[in-house]
Formats: sequence, C-alpha cells, structure tokens
Amino acid sequence: MRDQGAVLEDVRQGMIPAHIYNDDEIFALEKERVFGRSWMFLAHESEIPRAGDYVVRRVVDDSFIVSRDESGAVRAMFNMCLHRGMQVCRAEMGNASHFRCPYHGWSYKNDGRLVGLPFHGEAYGGEEGFRKKGQTLLPAPALDTYNGLIFVSLDPAAPPLREYLGDFAFYLDFYTQQSPEGIELVGPQRWRVKANWKIGAENFAGDSYHTPHTHSSVVEIGLFREPKASKRKEGALYWAGRGGGTTYKLPPGTLDERLRYVGYPDEMIARMRATWSDAHLAMVGDDGFMVSAASAFPNLSLVHNWPKVEDSGDGASDDVVPFISLRQWQPVSADETEVLSWFAVDRNAPQRFKELSYKAYLMCFGSTGMFEQDDVENWVSITSTAAGSMARRLRLNSRMGLLADDKPVSPPLAHFSGPGVAYVGFGEYNQRAMLRAWADALEAPPPDPGTVDLGGTPS
Repeated sequence: MRDQGAVLEDVRQGMIPAHIYNDDEIFALEKERVFGRSWMFLAHESEIPRAGDYVVRRVVDDSFIVSRDESGAVRAMFNMCLHRGMQVCRAEMGNASHFRCPYHGWSYKNDGRLVGLPFHGEAYGGEEGFRKKGQTLLPAPALDTYNGLIFVSLDPAAPPLREYLGDFAFYLDFYTQQSPEGIELVGPQRWRVKANWKIGAENFAGDSYHTPHTHSSVVEIGLFREPKASKRKEGALYWAGRGGGTTYKLPPGTLDERLRYVGYPDEMIARMRATWSDAHLAMVGDDGFMVSAASAFPNLSLVHNWPKVEDSGDGASDDVVPFISLRQWQPVSADETEVLSWFAVDRNAPQRFKELSYKAYLMCFGSTGMFEQDDVENWVSITSTAAGSMARRLRLNSRMGLLADDKPVSPPLAHFSGPGVAYVGFGEYNQRAMLRAWADALEAPPPDPGTVDLGGTPS
C-alpha cells in the first residue's frame, strides 16, 4: 500500500485510490480499526424470542453465540471454549439450556457460566487446582440494543450505542418501528460474493445514480409503478450521524394517501400515525419523501421498496406491496464478502400482508432477487479489477454533486423534516461521508482490547 496518509487524504477529497477495494494491507487495518471499534449488528431479538433460543453470528473472524438465557436476558458470548479453544456451539441456530464443547466436554449454561468439567477432581484436583466457580465464556466487550436490533462492539471503550448511531437512529425508526411492537425478521439468507464489503455498503448508502442504468430492466418489465428509473433523482439523499440513505419522492397527497400509494393498508397506517414522531410524519406527509435504501457505518444496510406483486388482491395493474429488508456485508477477505439478508416486517401486520411483502422481497432482493443479480455483477467486476497494478495508479472520481471548489452543485434542502443534511438530485454525498468515516477509523490508533484469563475481567 502506498503511504497511508496520502491514501486517506485522497479519499477525503473524493478521489478514491482504486486499490482500496482489493488490498490485503488495508483489509488488515480494517479488521483492527473499523470492525474492532465500531458497533456491529449481530441479530434481532425476534430471532431469539424464547429462553434458550440462540443464533451464531460473527464479527469478521470472531464467532459469537447470541442467546436468550433462562432469565430472559440477551447475551453475546465469544464462541470459544475456555480450555483448548474449540468452538463451543457448531450449529447456526437452535434452542439449548447448555452448550457442550465437543473436544473435551466442558459445558456451559446459556448465560455463559461454566457448569460442567469432566474429571474435575482427577484432572485438576477440584476447585483447589482449577476454580470452576465464576468462570464464564468470554462476553462481548460491549452489548446493547436499539428497537430490538442487537449490536456488539469489540472495543471495551466504545461509546454508548445510541450516541454512536446519532441522528441516524431517526431513520432506523422508519424501518424498525411501524408499531409499538416493532418488527420481526425472517432469515437470514446467506451467500458469498467475490466483492469487497465497502462496495455494497456504499451503494445502499446513496447510489441512486446507478438505478437508471444497472436496474433499467426491472422498470422496463413493469415491476414498479414509475415509468422511468431516472425518477430516483427527484428523491432526497440524506446523511445523519453514522449513516445515510436515499428516499423516493411521493406524489402529492395527504399522509394517508401517500402511504396507501406505497401499498400500506389502512390499519398499518393508523399504527404508524400513532407510533412515529411528528418529524417522521412530516417527512412523509408534508415533504413527500419515503425512505428507500440506507446504510449505517460500517456494514449494516436496509432497503424499503414497493414493487408490483401479481396476486396482491384485486389484480389491478398498479397494485404494489412494500417490503423491508435488512442486511449485513460481512467481510471474509479483501475480495470476498458474505451477505446476510433478512426480511423484516411489522409484527402487527396482517398475515396476508406479511405473505405478499415476503414475496415482494424475494422478487427484488435476496440471493435470487432481480436487483441483487444486477448489482453483484458490477461489484465483482470492480473488485477483481482493483487487484491489478494499474489500479494503484488510478484515483476514481467520487465527486458527483461537487464543483471544483468543493461547493455543492445544488444547495442542501432548506426544508427537510428529518435530521442531518439532505440534497435532491444525483450526488455522491453519502458515499463520501461513509468513506470519510472509514478514513477516520483507519487513521485512529487501534483500540486497546485488554487481556482476559478464563472468562475473567479484562485487565
């Protein structure tokens, strides 16, 4: 890698050294300074609703058991036996009161406590030789939830989750809080693509410019009500706190009329009215903007869209059904990403709505979705091309929306009911914001993880 300071300064200017999308040295820094410090999404509470439920998820190379213990508390425990380091839980999900290491049989309750140690007296001399009492699987250094979303941070000194999210939490509410009971998830689908993790995160953060080209076919076949893919330029691009995204511009009308246009039934609209803040309601009802794709730094993305579903009721040609999807770009290496994709829906939604919304999600996203196929073809090509020597000579122009003196082509919106800064039209404001956060993380000194002996307190 050329001088790190020069690379990061180029990134901050919107001129992106092409090799950052496939560079092993950069990836090593990302593991330490981006994923070792940020708050990382692991699961949603609806995935572990009962005592004993668990899922196994990872933060890059670190595997965690996310469980609901017998008292109902949510835990995130490093999936490594305290004895010889074997993975304690090998299943991806399930329900268990205990986890038993398959190597030597040490066993742990679903709150992480070590409760079984074969031949304790013979092998260790009992408690005098090895103190079993009080030992636990290593917990995540920090754990917190927001609207049922479970996050961990590997940095013991991480700021509180709500502080970390900042104003982006306002937009998360659109996706995760349509009624007081929140959402439930289905999934995840998981697959791997030979693409760098940053490319997908940037795309979902604010790339409405690619839609008229990459996704023109899904409009041409009539999947959406809008006749032109370029309509995306009428929506707003916003960045707030740790994330940002895109919106669609809705046609004139009242709040209820605009939400019906998106495909929500009246009973769900009534709950949105009662749940969302005045600012949320104003952004849709007064400003006419409805959230679409978004990303929270570093690798959590969401999408909200409303395609036509053939059997959505009376067969009318303009029937649409909205869906929400949540996904994570889980890095495997500099040139490979594991994608985890969940379908999200309001827990109180009518059953028929849930079924049609799930169908809409599968049509568009997930491993077989039409949008998915379009996007991945581009991302794989970018990543493979970034590996060559010529890519180290090229700075990609990511200055869309800026003049030569760094002033915006068009000023930000003076009246936008959501927090942060919003622009209308094409621009790479959000991609630059995300990469500036990335550059800041790489430039900062690595976090001090401390050391831990047998599940004890970090020193």
